[in-house]
Amino acid sequence: MRFALEWLLAHGAPPVQYRAIVDVARLTAPKATALPLAYIPSLQLAVTQQPDGRWGRTMLGVPGPRAEGFDGVGTIPAVRRLLEYGWDRESPPLARVRRLLFRLLAEDDDQAYLFEFAPPKGKADEDTTRRGRGILREAAASALAQAGYEDDPRLRGAARRIIDRINAYLKSPLAQKPWVRVANRQVLAPEAAPPSIHALTMLAHMPFFRSEHHEHVERLYTFLTQPLPRQESAQLLGGTIHAQPHLVLGDLLPHRNAVEADVPAALMWLELMARLGFLRRNENWSKLFDRFVDDCDRHGVWHPHKGTAMPRSASPYVWPMFPLEETSAGEERWTDVTLRIGIIGRCAGRPIELV
Repeated sequence: MRFALEWLLAHGAPPVQYRAIVDVARLTAPKATALPLAYIPSLQLAVTQQPDGRWGRTMLGVPGPRAEGFDGVGTIPAVRRLLEYGWDRESPPLARVRRLLFRLLAEDDDQAYLFEFAPPKGKADEDTTRRGRGILREAAASALAQAGYEDDPRLRGAARRIIDRINAYLKSPLAQKPWVRVANRQVLAPEAAPPSIHALTMLAHMPFFRSEHHEHVERLYTFLTQPLPRQESAQLLGGTIHAQPHLVLGDLLPHRNAVEADVPAALMWLELMARLGFLRRNENWSKLFDRFVDDCDRHGVWHPHKGTAMPRSASPYVWPMFPLEETSAGEERWTDVTLRIGIIGRCAGRPIELV
């Protein structure tokens, strides 16, 4: 596949240029390491960090559609955004937050680390505490894995517990019939433990760990290729129904309509599947990715089928990675998608022709 390196270097923002050089072209360019630090938005995000390492009051919040700058961003999306910008894990902001992220990995019910999952008044009940700590544990693990801490025993221990829980669920009869009726709703049973988007992100950035748990990963692939159920992602916990949008209940990209409905989310899914080693094995996902490749012109630049606006997504799970480009006018509109196509192709083992 053709990758528009020269075009991205001419039109892309500094982090787009850096990722194109390092992650797709894989060229040795010492001066390129300064590109992420030369990007004003990334500096603006870095300086909003608090002295204790946190961003904002939440761990998982992302800026709203009308927010100015990075208002409302939480710690873990901010960390992952800086990593997507190309910042090194030893840079001051990422080194400062490292201790907190590792603390979140602990298997405990310390309510001091519930953040946005803490109840407004009084003490949280056991089920609420367990749910909040579990979500934050997997989200922190995803950020640490993306930062390159795969060899750290603390992350590996957390990853092993996470994948063991998922595997036990996928092997159980409950995985075939995980629903219980509450009033007039079908919701996940309290014992159901399907994979989360955070767990998939963690595994996507831990290739050696995946090879050590090959059978678990194979079972996960089978689960992710099954049709998405019609029921909403909600779960009965402690007698209360909780929305669980972070849980993945099947194939999030089954057809072309799903791609066109949210192009950035489709790219996120394809990149996750490529990093997990699943894309090349799945005919449907491969065809959907080929369609992105076919939509690139002879210079390797992607253009949409309809409209002239930069693709947007309302998914909070897409925010850390898209868009890295600040400008949404001119040729810059197509740099993010063009870059992602190159990253996905590289992760999927496609031959890359630099143009």
